[in-house]
Amino acid sequence: MATSSYTTTQYTSEQFVESCGAILFDVHNSTVCLIYYHAKNEWILAKGRRNCNESRHDAALRELREETGYQAHLHPVMMQTRAPPMDEQQHTPDQPRAFPDLVEPFMMTLRQLGGDGERDIKLIWWFIAALDDAGIASSDPGGEEGFTPKFFRLPEAMQKLTFQNDRDVLERAIALVEPDLS
Repeated sequence: MATSSYTTTQYTSEQFVESCGAILFDVHNSTVCLIYYHAKNEWILAKGRRNCNESRHDAALRELREETGYQAHLHPVMMQTRAPPMDEQQHTPDQPRAFPDLVEPFMMTLRQLGGDGERDIKLIWWFIAALDDAGIASSDPGGEEGFTPKFFRLPEAMQKLTFQNDRDVLERAIALVEPDLS
């Protein structure tokens, strides 16, 4: 029996969890929303587990709404992806190409969960979101208990985040949304 020449690791449904997060921008004020997690004294990005039968898009927006209280939509950006175009007519090579107006994940984080030889993992799919026109960043949205959302100017947000991994995600999101900022 043949084996693939590619290094492959497979996980059963008991070994992985999918999370979805969204970086929330107020594009009119060039600010981004971070969440203060009181229990751990951490500044983090909005994310959480995807529910059974829930799309990644819906999970990202639901988690954002639950943790910040803000209504938002996925914000289309120009980005590179290895995915073929929706209207693929012929075989498209598996290589990065730029497409406008995408609301696909712009980054994926793979986090090892298990210790002592356990192989459990968390996949975090990251999206870019923007406040709905009705949402006003200066109002108190009333997010989930234990979390306080706050909008920051981009350089301050980069410094405020507790974890370098979150700063890496935010840095990439800023680069993609920068052309849309006022």
